[in-house]
Amino acid sequence: MSNNDIVQKLWNLCDVLRDDGINYSDYVTELVLLLFIKMVHENTENGVLKAHTLPEGCRWTDLNAKSGINLLNDYRRILLSLSTGKDALGNNIHEDPLISAIYADAQTRLREPRHLEQLVKSLDNIQDWFSDSKDGLGDLYEGLLQKNATETKSGAGQYFTPRDLIDSMVRCMKPKAGEIIQDPAAGTAGFLIAAHRYIKAATDDLYDLKPEQQKFQKNKAYLGVELVPGTRRLALMNCLLHGMEGDEDGVIHLGNSLGQVGANLERADIILANPPFGTSKGGDASISRDDLTFDTSNKQLAFLQHIYRNLKPGGRAAVVLPDNVLFEAGAGSDIRTDLMNKCNLHTILRLPTGIFYAAGVKTNVLFFTKGSEKDKLQEENCTENTWVYDLRSNMDNFGKRTPFSELHLLPFEKVYGSEPKGTAKRKEGEWSFTEETKVNTPENSRWRCFSRDYIRDTKKDSLNISWIRDKKSVEANDLETPEALAGDAMNELKLALSELETLMESLAAGAKG
Repeated sequence: MSNNDIVQKLWNLCDVLRDDGINYSDYVTELVLLLFIKMVHENTENGVLKAHTLPEGCRWTDLNAKSGINLLNDYRRILLSLSTGKDALGNNIHEDPLISAIYADAQTRLREPRHLEQLVKSLDNIQDWFSDSKDGLGDLYEGLLQKNATETKSGAGQYFTPRDLIDSMVRCMKPKAGEIIQDPAAGTAGFLIAAHRYIKAATDDLYDLKPEQQKFQKNKAYLGVELVPGTRRLALMNCLLHGMEGDEDGVIHLGNSLGQVGANLERADIILANPPFGTSKGGDASISRDDLTFDTSNKQLAFLQHIYRNLKPGGRAAVVLPDNVLFEAGAGSDIRTDLMNKCNLHTILRLPTGIFYAAGVKTNVLFFTKGSEKDKLQEENCTENTWVYDLRSNMDNFGKRTPFSELHLLPFEKVYGSEPKGTAKRKEGEWSFTEETKVNTPENSRWRCFSRDYIRDTKKDSLNISWIRDKKSVEANDLETPEALAGDAMNELKLALSELETLMESLAAGAKG
C-alpha cells in the first residue's frame, strides 16, 4: 500500500467524525489525538521510538481491546492523563514535558462509543504503516496535514505553503548540520522538517555526524514559534514523528514572534518562513515589540523586521511575502530601505497566482543575507544588486486541475546557482515568449538584475518589479471607459443579488414545507 493510499484511508475516517457531529474544521485535530497514540505504538513496536513513549495505561493496547462506553470513557481518561501527567487518583504517571505539550488541554468531541470503536478498528486494520515511507510515520502524518489543507471546506489550507515550494526554498538555502534554523511563524513545522530532511540526506541519515552533533540536530538545531495552540499541537506531533525533539518545550514554542517570545529568540543562521497574511487585528495589539525600529500594523512587515534583525551576521533567510510588502508606502518603504541597508537582498522570486489555497493571493520569496557579500558585519548599503525571477507572467493558472509542482521551480533553482547566499556567477536568461514576440530580449527574460541605484532612484525603494508583458493582462488603452466598467460591475451585482433572492425564496419555501 502506498503512502498516498494510507493517507486517503486516514482521511476517509473523517466521515465517521462527521457522523458524530464534529465540524469539518476540527477533523484533523480530532483524528490526530487518536492517531498519534497509534503511531507511537507502531514506532515503538518497530524499534523506531525509544524516547517519548506513552505511559502504561495510556497506550494503544489499552484502547483497542475495549468497546462501548468503557472505550469512550477510557479514551477520555487517557487524554486527560497525557495532558496532566497524572492518573485519576492524582498519581504521577509521566514527567515528559513534550507529551504534556502535545496533549495540553486535549479533549475529544466524540459522543458515540460506536464511532470511536469504528475509528480504532479502522486504524488497526491498516497493516502497511512503513511500506512506502521514506521518513517513518512522519511522512504519513505530514501527508494527512497536506490533504486537510487541500480540502477548502476545512479552512486549514488558506495560506498553507505548498510542499514543493518549501523544498525548493530549502534547496536554495542549503542548510548544514550545526546551524540554528528558525521559523517564527511555524504553522505545522513544514519548513523546519524540510530542512531536517535535507540535512539527513546530506549526512547519511545523520550517521556521518559525531554523537554530540547528532544530539544537537535532535534537540537544538530547530526552533519555531506558533501562536495557535491547536496548530502547535499538530506541529509538535509532526516534529516528533520526524525525529526532532527540541528542548523541554519541544521544537515549536507557543507564543507570538511579534511579542516578547520573538524578542527573546537567539540569533539564527537560517530563517525560513511564510508569515501570516493580513493586518494586526485591533491595530497594533498583537505587535508588542519595542525593539523593532518601525511601527506598523502590517504583520508581514513586522515579521520581515524581526527576521532580518534576528539573523546572525552572515545568516541567510528565505521568506514568503505578499505583493503589498514590496510596494506599501510609509513604514513599508522605511523597512525595505533598512532591509537593503543591513542585508544583501540578492534575489526575489515572483510566484504565480493560484499556488496558495486562498484565491488571488500574489506572493514572492525574498532571499537575503545579513551583511554584505564582502563584510558580514556591514550595516549600510549591503545590497548592490537584486536579481528578480518572474515566475508569474505568462504562466498557467494553477489550482487543483493544474497543480503547481517542483518542475515549475527547477529553472529558477538552476539560475539561482549553487551558492546559498546568492553569490554564484549569474546571467540573464529563461525567456518568456508571447505569440507576438519570440526573440530573446531583456524585456522577455524571466531572470534580470536590477541595481540598488535603480531600485532607489527609479522605483523609490519599491520592490514590486515587473517588466514582462503578460499575455493575459489588458493594456490601459484597451480598457473601456470608467462609466462602462462601472455599468458592467453594476449589472454583475444586480445579477448576483437576483440569484441570492431566488435562493432565499427557495430556502424559505423549503422551510415552510
